[in-house]
Amino acid sequence: MSEPRKVIRVRDVMKVGVDMVDGLTTVAEALRMMKYVDTNALIVNKRNADDEYGIVLLSDIARQVLAKDRAPERVNVYEIMAKPVISVEPNLDIRYCARLFDKFGLARAPVIENGSVIGVVSYTDMVLKGLCADLPAGLPGGGGGGAD
Repeated sequence: MSEPRKVIRVRDVMKVGVDMVDGLTTVAEALRMMKYVDTNALIVNKRNADDEYGIVLLSDIARQVLAKDRAPERVNVYEIMAKPVISVEPNLDIRYCARLFDKFGLARAPVIENGSVIGVVSYTDMVLKGLCADLPAGLPGGGGGGAD
C-alpha cells in the first residue's frame, strides 16, 4: 500500500510580503513601486470595510496604458485594476488552487485570511515551491553540465 500524498497548502508556498497600493495612486507611481520591489502585481487596498481588494498587473498596464498611448502620470490604478479580485484561502491545497487558476485564467491571487491579505500565490510558487519541493536536487544526468 502506498503512503498518502502529502498535502501542500497555499500558505506553504505563497509570497508573504504583500505589495499594496491605493487605488488613487498613479500608474507611474505604481510602476516605480513595482520596479523597486521587483514584482509584476500590486494588491489594491480597500477604501473601507465594505469595499473589496483589487489587483493591478504589469499586463494590465501594458494593455490599458502602453497600448492605448495613455500617460502613466495621468491614469490612476483604480481605472485599470481588476476588482473584486479572486482570492484564495491559505489552507487550500495547491492542486485545487491550480485548478481555480486554470478555470478563471489567473496567474496569481491574493491569499486572504480573516479579511486581510497575508500573501500572494502564483503558478510559479505552486510549481517551484510546491510540486518541485520533493524532487531530488541536482541536474538530470548527474549534473555534469557538458559533453565529455
